[in-house]
Amino acid sequence: MADTYQMEPMLTVREVAQILHVHSNTVRRWSDDGRIRSYRISSRGDRRFKPGDIARYIAELNTDRVMREKLT
Repeated sequence: MADTYQMEPMLTVREVAQILHVHSNTVRRWSDDGRIRSYRISSRGDRRFKPGDIARYIAELNTDRVMREKLT
C-alpha cells in the first residue's frame, strides 16, 4: 500500500527573513519569543517554518496595521 502522506515544504531562516524583509537574527529572536512558530530539525536544532504559519503571521500583522489606522 502506497504512503499518501507528504510533508509540505519547509522554509529556512534565511527564506523567512527574505519574505519578511528582516535580518535572519530577527527571525530567530521572533521564533524564540513565540511570535513565529518554528520546528527544530536535525541534531543541530536547525529551524524550519511552515509557509502557512508565515502567511498567517503576515495576515495578523496586516490586520493589526489596518486596525491601528482605523483608530487614528
